[in-house]
Amino acid sequence: MNQGFKFFPDQASKFAVEVDTLYFVMLGLAVFFALLIFSLIYIFAVRYRRRSEDEVPQQIPGMLKLELLWSGIPFVLVMGIFWWGATLYFDVFKPPKDAMEIYVVGKQWMWYVQHPTGQREINELHVPVGQPVKLTMTTEDVIHSFFIPAFRVKKDVVPGRYTTMWFEATKTGKYHLFCAEYCGTEHSGMRGTVVVMDPPEYQDWLSGGAATEPLEVVGERKFQHYACQTCHANVAGARGPTLVGLFGKTVTLEDGSTVVVNEEYIRESVLNPNAKIAKGYKPVMPTFKGQVTEVELLQITAYIKSLAAGGN
Repeated sequence: MNQGFKFFPDQASKFAVEVDTLYFVMLGLAVFFALLIFSLIYIFAVRYRRRSEDEVPQQIPGMLKLELLWSGIPFVLVMGIFWWGATLYFDVFKPPKDAMEIYVVGKQWMWYVQHPTGQREINELHVPVGQPVKLTMTTEDVIHSFFIPAFRVKKDVVPGRYTTMWFEATKTGKYHLFCAEYCGTEHSGMRGTVVVMDPPEYQDWLSGGAATEPLEVVGERKFQHYACQTCHANVAGARGPTLVGLFGKTVTLEDGSTVVVNEEYIRESVLNPNAKIAKGYKPVMPTFKGQVTEVELLQITAYIKSLAAGGN
């Protein structure tokens, strides 16, 4: 982190080289065509200037091949850049299935990080090198933006919904973490550190942290604390659908539409349960808006996700 002034941050993630390459190619093309156009304007202005009052310019007939050439070359270049950028975009925003999941909650003016094994951090994020990491993020107040310059990744963290981002660190070290969305008077102080470690060192850090329970264990306790099991019992005739094996599946709603049971759907069902009613059930679930915190929602979600693996 403290390596003096640099024009560009370190390239410390799987996407960093690709993003920088695309950026420099686009910059190079822009500079090349800008210089070419200004040069041609100058040359034509000098060469074809009017040299006397009586001079009548010679009419030059149009050339179809030339028209096709200077239309076709920019078209090919623009479509190539579009394809390159779109491919990179989908790679950046589609986390792999084997990615390690970490939960992040933004709050004026700090980042709260929750590891699946129970470790919690404030304004720090420890990750192993060479391991895809998926961040599921939300905020308790205003819009924030999770930005790691060295990884070339940034994602807005929006109230009332979950956003996801992933990366794979390629170099060990410490890297800056910023909020890239103005969020209030202490916005400039909402920063932290991403610590990338070798896998054995990361495991040592996990085992050496404060003794905490796995996220799904805490989530199960919150699930019972709010008496969710009274309706979502895994028995016939329960007032709510069973949650065992439900995460990741597609369910049918009362209006005939379908929805995938993911983090966003669970969050909405807790805070606004009448928004999407599962087919065959009545809208009897009360809202927990204002009662359950964003951190507790993440914990409960982790518990429900663990049920998809056959828990009960």
